[in-house]
Amino acid sequence: MPFPEYVDYDGVGLADLIARRDMTALEVVDAAIARAEELNPRLNAIIYRNFERAREHARGASPDTPFKGVPFLLKDILAQTTEAPTRSASAFTPNVPAPHDAELTARFRRAGLISLGKTNAPEFGLLPITESKLYGAARNPWKLSHSTGGSSGGSAAAVAARIVPLAHANDGGGSIRIPASCCGLVGLKPTRGRNPLGPDLGDVLGGLVVEHVVSRSVRDTAVALDAVAGPDLGDPYVAPPPARPFTDALRRDGPRLKIAFTRRNLAGEPVHADCIAAVESAAALCQEVGHEVGEDAPPVDAAATFQAFLAIWAAGVAMVIDAVAMLTGQKPSEDRFEGLTWGFYRQGKTIAASQYMMAWLQLQRMARAVAHWQVKWDVWLTPTLGAPPLPLGSVDTAETDLAKALAPLLGYAPITPLQNATGQPAINLPLYWNAAGLPIGTQFVGRFGEEATLLALAAELERARPWDRRRPPV
Repeated sequence: MPFPEYVDYDGVGLADLIARRDMTALEVVDAAIARAEELNPRLNAIIYRNFERAREHARGASPDTPFKGVPFLLKDILAQTTEAPTRSASAFTPNVPAPHDAELTARFRRAGLISLGKTNAPEFGLLPITESKLYGAARNPWKLSHSTGGSSGGSAAAVAARIVPLAHANDGGGSIRIPASCCGLVGLKPTRGRNPLGPDLGDVLGGLVVEHVVSRSVRDTAVALDAVAGPDLGDPYVAPPPARPFTDALRRDGPRLKIAFTRRNLAGEPVHADCIAAVESAAALCQEVGHEVGEDAPPVDAAATFQAFLAIWAAGVAMVIDAVAMLTGQKPSEDRFEGLTWGFYRQGKTIAASQYMMAWLQLQRMARAVAHWQVKWDVWLTPTLGAPPLPLGSVDTAETDLAKALAPLLGYAPITPLQNATGQPAINLPLYWNAAGLPIGTQFVGRFGEEATLLALAAELERARPWDRRRPPV
């Protein structure tokens, strides 16, 4: 039966409909598939379709799960599955499914989520844009000529366009929060070690990379965290266990918080006027609902932090490419990759073990300074991005010279990598749109292990300024 109201429900709402038998899981999945077939040709958000298998899962949807029968998508980086290839947007990676599911994939499935396929990403997740040579550009539902952000850009575009209510995403320098900002979504980067990366990985890039989702509602983000969080056997480290379910934080206004805000990047330079306006608007809203707000920022050596981060990322790219080569019997060569990826690989091969360890020493010293600073502040409010979503084609991914290739991105993601280095939880909230109709997100950073504080504040701000009433043109 037709289900035009599908777009009005978040994931928890759809699961409630199915639990009450107002709709079947198959009817809900069919509605998502119909929307994907209508919109994806314009968005290029979904790059691998698994629609018939999704219908099979819907027919046998398990009862008593928080997301029973809810349509979902997996990003084409991590969350490996036996039902679809996971290529990290690289032609170098074989076009075959994984031999087993990742633990996170299995937990998503046990929560009742039904994957329709895989979503677009930049090659190896290297950029805050989603415009790979293998898949082509993902396009922003708010303005098709603009970027979805990255690296979880396909997932964000699909959720913003209401193809699915939530989708898998991961974050090694802002890759959940940046596309959430560009596409007007909730994007939580959990605490380091909160969600599993097994069974194949202990951590990724020393713990910079974390897994979760992008969604349209705070409650979907919280319910998903309750469903998938927790250590896996053999994990090298784990996040502090929560005192109670994360969803408990949504049921009441939390304590009044001390919130610091900044209009500037880590170097102390002002960001784009639209991003300043978004932060000022969010700070005023926090004050309106009763929180104490002041302007402050932690002491961070921006240049040293950037150089350390770049060294770790380059070494990580070299490791990933060499690992794929070892497992598949291929030999890396420049013609097999995008130019920028090859530039990272080439630089990564020059980094000595001592340099890599020194980079981590720098980041860990900085993380301690940030942690000591945030003792006096419950939450830090920042711009998520340094500018509005970029026009497509702003970055030349064919360029092998990293300085030239990354020049258009200097200042674009001015703060998000810091939380990957510190391991702190951080959430993007869609509280502001600019005059061009593009979302301008704001980021809220919590202390290590304190996702509940962020979720309680996010739910309170969502009630005060509901964002789901806004609909993109596509």
